Amino acid sequence: MQHIMNITHSYQWITLVWWILIGLFVVIYIILDGSDLGAGIYSLFHSDSEEKGSIMASMAGTWDANETWLVVVGGALFGTFPMAYGSLFHYLMIPLMFVLWGIIMRAVSLEFHHYSKRSRVYWDWGFGIGSLMVAFFAGVSLGAFLQGFPMSQAEVPTFSGSYLAFLTPFSFWTGVTATIAASLAGGVYLRARFDRESDIYHKALKWTNFMFYLALLAILSTVIWTFIQFPWARSKWIGPYWWAFVLAGAVVLYATWAMRHASHQRRDVSAMLWLAVIVFINFAIMMVTIFPWFVPDTMTIFDAANPSNSSGAFTYTMLGFVPVMLFYNFYQAWVFRARLSKLAGYDSHA
Repeated sequence: MQHIMNITHSYQWITLVWWILIGLFVVIYIILDGSDLGAGIYSLFHSDSEEKGSIMASMAGTWDANETWLVVVGGALFGTFPMAYGSLFHYLMIPLMFVLWGIIMRAVSLEFHHYSKRSRVYWDWGFGIGSLMVAFFAGVSLGAFLQGFPMSQAEVPTFSGSYLAFLTPFSFWTGVTATIAASLAGGVYLRARFDRESDIYHKALKWTNFMFYLALLAILSTVIWTFIQFPWARSKWIGPYWWAFVLAGAVVLYATWAMRHASHQRRDVSAMLWLAVIVFINFAIMMVTIFPWFVPDTMTIFDAANPSNSSGAFTYTMLGFVPVMLFYNFYQAWVFRARLSKLAGYDSHA
């Protein structure tokens, strides 16, 4: 609160708004594409090629639009926080490279699966492995981001650590946690997308029941590890506004119960929406905990920001696209809202 009270110039407010917007873009991507990634991870544990084709078909109309938010994050970061963009991408070059390879592998597999016959098994595996790579290495990148990184003392500070500085037990564990959480989201998504009488639905039901408890354990251990390892997090969570974090945690617990209750009652769309609420609130808690840092213990959002005139011009140029993209995502979800059966695989339409 004190940092917000110290804001005295309009460009500082623009910087704060863009930091919030970038966080919003990231969490929208996590909610939308996390389910697709989890469905891909789910497919690795099932050998039926028709079933995998059906899973790919269930996201055929939406997956590329979901990933557009990742492009928006990169563009917004470059336009509003260039110093963070350059240093952060240098620091996270290796895990983000694997994320990019995973995205490419998924995209190629999604498009080539229904054209192939003898090579179809490779695209089946490419879809699953690509999804696993994206979820795991994105989680590793998040853990490494929370750790911060060393900067040079030059006139224009840059990342000064080693190429493997990102890799620590904590960042590896956040990669595992992200994979488990995506797997849960994938199971919830498949239950909302497929007929209740289909084999995929019943398999996803068992998958979700198992992944729910595994995700609960993984996320709780990550929160405890964060509290122990990072003083900037600990000072916020037990500081003067501790009650706000307790209240937010209570809302997350209620949303978790509501998601589980909806899942038991087979209100699958409600369960998916409650899961989105959980992700959104947890991400908001993380951003409030980090503030005013852009990268914890490395640079603040005001240190990393563009000059005021550049930020203003970028704001006028970009903000009009955001409601268009939101409307487009909503329209896609509405058009492709019908439940599918196993025969919905690409090859079944030939």
